[in-house]
Amino acid sequence: MSPRPPAPGSTEHTSRPRVEGDREQEILGAALDVLAEVGYDRLTMDAVAAQAKASKATLYRRWNGKASLVIDALMSQKEAPALPDTGNLRDDLVSAFCGLGGMTDLRQMALLGSVITAIGRDEEFAEAFRRQFIGPKAAINATIYERARARGEIRDDIDLDILIPALPGIILHRLFLLGELPTEELITAVIDQVIIPAAATRG
Repeated sequence: MSPRPPAPGSTEHTSRPRVEGDREQEILGAALDVLAEVGYDRLTMDAVAAQAKASKATLYRRWNGKASLVIDALMSQKEAPALPDTGNLRDDLVSAFCGLGGMTDLRQMALLGSVITAIGRDEEFAEAFRRQFIGPKAAINATIYERARARGEIRDDIDLDILIPALPGIILHRLFLLGELPTEELITAVIDQVIIPAAATRG
């Protein structure tokens, strides 16, 4: 006997397969490939679907638009940031900014460059990017400086809201405006010549 078709309106009739597992990772990888090639502004769900050899409907089963898709794609290849604990501010900063996923990770920097314009143009994307992608790293950096202050390495009157973004700000300025790739030597020089002197307690 042939199987009976599902009754109209039943969950069997209307349910759709979820996008998950290996297929989800393939689509996220395709999104990263398109992002790296054309940037966020020119990325479309159609282009990602074509790259992933999937239908656009398949993408929309899992993501409501390109902002959520790109955020998930970025997060899929970004390990949770580790909190270094070397016992001093300088070495904690070197470890945080020069390790895997830090500012010497050229793939991470290239992906950041591909979305930088969207942060100022796409409010939905910017909010999600700051919360999910930047937020965990910012929390790690804040902890590094707060512990250094507790150890007496940072004077009490300095504004950490100004000091904390100084290191990534200098590196990103040199990368995106001057075309200078981040290196451990450059990051260490900024730490030694700018951050530590600015933060240090006065003798």
